[in-house]
Amino acid sequence: MALRRSDAGVAVLLSEIPAFAGHLRAATLLRPKAGAPVREDSSVGGPLLWPAGEEWPLCTAAHLVETREKLTDRERETCLRIDRERREWHVRHPDRPYRLSTEDAAEQARIMAGAGVLDLIAWERVRRVPDTTGSGVPMVPVVQLFARDVPGVPWPSGTDVLQLLWCPNDHAEQPAQPGYRGPAVDLRFRASPAARQHRVPPPRPDRADRGYLPHPCTVAPVRIAELPDPDELPAELYETGEAWAEEHGVEFHRGLACRPGWKVGGWPSWHQTDLVPVECDCGAAMRLLLTLDSGGDPHLNVGRFGELRVFTCPVDGSHPFRLNLQ
Repeated sequence: MALRRSDAGVAVLLSEIPAFAGHLRAATLLRPKAGAPVREDSSVGGPLLWPAGEEWPLCTAAHLVETREKLTDRERETCLRIDRERREWHVRHPDRPYRLSTEDAAEQARIMAGAGVLDLIAWERVRRVPDTTGSGVPMVPVVQLFARDVPGVPWPSGTDVLQLLWCPNDHAEQPAQPGYRGPAVDLRFRASPAARQHRVPPPRPDRADRGYLPHPCTVAPVRIAELPDPDELPAELYETGEAWAEEHGVEFHRGLACRPGWKVGGWPSWHQTDLVPVECDCGAAMRLLLTLDSGGDPHLNVGRFGELRVFTCPVDGSHPFRLNLQ
């Protein structure tokens, strides 16, 4: 598969402002497109090379499942009264914010009782609680990449295939993944000659969020160079770059820096939060390995229609990876 290169804007910026050169990182945009990949292809949501004798991974971690509790008639009446008073306030005072009384705020907290969502159609409290029943959920293929298609990956010695599978469910916080509640991820590097045997199709999960089941896609990798998120640049340099981008009619963030989409390497964007340092247990600052995006032909929905990012240790690739949703 031929790699195309697309970083003309960054090249022009560097020629005029060389101070950005030390902040540049190489990346590969995967650009998944609906198709019918085979086991020997780099793909998103396609079949994987898999040794016939190797067990398919199962997820036995606690999944978050939805439970519902019906509100009492009194609780429903209280919610309707508070909403009615709020709307009446806005009619009388359209330019002034509405403030709940201390008593009504306490009533709302009591009605929610720690639930995350209130369904105003069914009048039910909705909770997401950990569930460990069942014998385990088969993981599903999400990404397969061959070294021939994606240069720059820190391939462990003797390997040329990177595979990512996940459990297609949200989870309670997982070991070594603080603050993360997305799908449990299995990341594997392998040597393609050892996995040439065909095997029966993997088992299908009987419990899955449809937003975590990717549609099969081929990939068309394009090699780029990109700059970091504004939070990872010196303030004065970022302001210089932002002014340059505006003058040239391009976007700095997401145009020259932190390109969106399915990506290998490069820089992570911190567009929904402030910068969150991702550190390995060994103390090293971790590097972005993969970005998995929502929407497009794979039809995924991760992190409230956002991105799932996989970080690895640049010092020792055997150290546990870290996951982040943005």
